[in-house]
Amino acid sequence: MRKNKSYEIDMTKGALLPKILLFSIPLILSSVMQLLFNAADIVVVGQFSGDQTLGANCVAAIGSTGSVINMLLSVFMGLSVGVNVLAARYYAARQQKELEETVHTTVALALIGGVIIAIIGLVAARPILELMGSPEEVIGLSTTYMKIYFIGMPVTMLYNFGAAVLRAAGDTRRPLYYLMNAGVINVILNLIFVIGFQMNVAGVALATIISQAVSAFLIVKALVNTNEIYKLDIKKVRVNADKAKRIIRVGLPAGLQGTIFSFSNVLIQSSINEFGSVAMAGSAAAANIEGFVYMAMNAVYQACVSFTSQNVGANKSDRIGKVLRTCLAVVFVVGAAMGNLFYFFGSQLVGIYTKEPATIQYGVQRMAVICTVYFLCGFMDVICGSLRGMGYSTVPMIVSIIGACGLRIVWILTVFRLYHDLTVLFISYPVTWFITASAHLISYFIIKKKVVSKMGGGKAVTA
Repeated sequence: MRKNKSYEIDMTKGALLPKILLFSIPLILSSVMQLLFNAADIVVVGQFSGDQTLGANCVAAIGSTGSVINMLLSVFMGLSVGVNVLAARYYAARQQKELEETVHTTVALALIGGVIIAIIGLVAARPILELMGSPEEVIGLSTTYMKIYFIGMPVTMLYNFGAAVLRAAGDTRRPLYYLMNAGVINVILNLIFVIGFQMNVAGVALATIISQAVSAFLIVKALVNTNEIYKLDIKKVRVNADKAKRIIRVGLPAGLQGTIFSFSNVLIQSSINEFGSVAMAGSAAAANIEGFVYMAMNAVYQACVSFTSQNVGANKSDRIGKVLRTCLAVVFVVGAAMGNLFYFFGSQLVGIYTKEPATIQYGVQRMAVICTVYFLCGFMDVICGSLRGMGYSTVPMIVSIIGACGLRIVWILTVFRLYHDLTVLFISYPVTWFITASAHLISYFIIKKKVVSKMGGGKAVTA
């Protein structure tokens, strides 16, 4: 019992900054490990797939699938936010029966969702890539990568949903340990499949799903073996209608928001495709580097969700605002420091993925616009996380769809068409981040007043 308790964090008492950092740092490292799966894929195929042309095409093929994969995954991955909010609230309130039902419903939803998204991905991969205008020399490789990648969706979902349960209790360390093990396996298998068996994109996709299966197994084992109140009993895995509805109520709007965000990114990727495979490869490499900054900031977003939800569950209304202010300060430091540091070493970092000078130039061009002000995206996400932690997910979804996705699409159809330049295209990101973050902040003040009023009156804040 003592061993398991050492992993959890009580988010309802004590100084916030040390606990948010204790929560966020392992999560940042975990996110980096997940990104390294994809980075290892790109680096290995770029360096060891044969001649420079094939290597560049493989890099472009894998990089250009990211927005499509995220679009198809987002609805189901959004449900993990609902899991986190609900489990954190029950954990803080020590409602064991409610938490047990949530955990077992979570595992069932993960497996069901994984199978559904695998089928969709296998059927829709090539048609979506064709709609995006993927070049002929890339589309076959992209399709192969996506189809193999989607076969592993059940284990990917199982890991992410299981990790959401642990995060709800403040445990971000064990998911990190499991991903470190899986990451080592991923890199080793990449080298074996690509260099040894000359499988290029098929090899790295296969290595990724095997490593994800390892991390899923380890996280399920942790949930089964724990003595905490979120213990998993495999025999009890089933969908509880009430808990599924509560998870969906918070998670579905988050997932739909992610899907529409990804759709707008698909449109941007389609616009990038107009500049050819070299621009695609450069943008893909830069986007992969930016991903490290984003995932670091996303860890602070997840901290904001968990800390806010636990304090709502414990009826600590005075800590809601403190959580947001602390998370905004942390995400600014993380986003500004990492983003500008990465841009400063942009040529060297993009050069890890490819040695082609033109490709490197395109990558640095993108980083100049996005990395330097990436903290604006962090602000947008953290405020959204506070709203979700309070149990309100529809409002930030609507704001995000209009403020970020809608305006981004308008930018592509108007400003970008008038000034057909990649830098102009990339500027759509910081402009929409700033506008959306401002709208989220206005929503936050309105909703917080409502939530605090309910808590003061002894009413339950529904998830």
